[in-house]
Amino acid sequence: MSLITLQGKRILVTQADAFMGPMLCEVLAEFGAEVVPDMRSLLPVDAATEMVREAGDIDVLIANLAVPAPSTPAAQVDEEEWRHVFGHMVDPLPRLVRAVLPMMSARRAGKILLMGSASALRGMKRTSSYSAARGAQLAYIQAVGVEVAPLGVQVNAIAQNFVDNPTYFPPEVQALPAFQERLKREVPLGRLVSPREDATFAAYLCTEAADCFVGQVFPVCGGWAPR
Repeated sequence: MSLITLQGKRILVTQADAFMGPMLCEVLAEFGAEVVPDMRSLLPVDAATEMVREAGDIDVLIANLAVPAPSTPAAQVDEEEWRHVFGHMVDPLPRLVRAVLPMMSARRAGKILLMGSASALRGMKRTSSYSAARGAQLAYIQAVGVEVAPLGVQVNAIAQNFVDNPTYFPPEVQALPAFQERLKREVPLGRLVSPREDATFAAYLCTEAADCFVGQVFPVCGGWAPR
């Protein structure tokens, strides 16, 4: 029997029309989950609470949060850019967690999975604002993970890079010879991780077979940023 079975699980996926959202929804449904996709912006302070309230009782929250990465030299990063990346990727995360924790802790079961980035695990030039936001996400997940584990709730993160997705690696980027050279030079795997590979691992982390993971950050990046 496959370890990946999500029969009877209701899974809320944020930003379901971007980043890893479409493939997550497809794969989770294939493994039997009732997927609750949501496409709304999470910039408004009350958006996360409204999303969870409308979704009803859920077993898993997948915080699929992304914004195109700026490529600004650190000395030129202004307040607008800093607030933009933190507003889209960091601020919504604790709001989502606060919204779902009461129902999960009350039944002593539930999972929260962040679709994050390995840019927080390895330095890259001209990504200071983006990498800082992604690092804040991972630090938050690690802290909350160990705090709520005694309540029966597992909180973990996938830290990905070089995963085929329309937000960061659209077809026009993949077609560039310079990108293909970079891929061969920097990624031991020698290719992009497929969206299905990434989403299938996410699906596994949503199952009861993965109940033992607590505040873990799992790099999915073809060996680009081992941890």
